[in-house]
Amino acid sequence: MLVPDAHDRADVHRIIYEELCLGVVREESRATYRQVIDRLVDAGAQGVILGRTEIELLVRPEDSSVAVFPTTRIHAEAAVEAALRRVPKS
Repeated sequence: MLVPDAHDRADVHRIIYEELCLGVVREESRATYRQVIDRLVDAGAQGVILGRTEIELLVRPEDSSVAVFPTTRIHAEAAVEAALRRVPKS
């Protein structure tokens, strides 16, 4: 598991709370996230976890050279699958 360095974490945090949480999606911020992802890939990352709902507003699969894992979507799909498995059959 790789974590962005302190500078990149500060940028990621700032973009989440000062932009994405307010519904602001800027191309400059998308470029910043791409750079952070590129540095992680250069360090050996084989995938990127989008661990906050808001990040999915900014980062798309085509913004990364490795797989992205949108946790909100993954959890929602798993919840639907689990709920459908529990539906009693008539």
